[in-house]
Amino acid sequence: MNIKNQVQEMDALVAQGAIVDAVKTYFSDSAETSDYNSVTTSGKSQMVEKMEGFVSAIAKVNQIKHHHTIADNNLSASEFTFDFDMKDGSNIHWHEIIRRKWSETGEVVAEEYFQA
Repeated sequence: MNIKNQVQEMDALVAQGAIVDAVKTYFSDSAETSDYNSVTTSGKSQMVEKMEGFVSAIAKVNQIKHHHTIADNNLSASEFTFDFDMKDGSNIHWHEIIRRKWSETGEVVAEEYFQA
């Protein structure tokens, strides 16, 4: 399967702030994740739970900017900048690269985050 369409559709959901929907739609049941804070998830259900918790802590989305994406074979890398006001009064502003490994059926089997 050509993953370029899958990546484009998933990135569009993330850019709209539909992060939980992106995970529910594109992650395989056994997907593994790891981020630069060494937080890992094992399986789609853990990632959905993590993202639901994160999204519920957002008071205001100031901006989600999708910069670029590259995709080759079963790997993709997407660059985003996120700017959120959180319910606890803090502001989260980060620029990251999201690296994904895709299955032959077009599901994310691994996702890793890097600070850009």
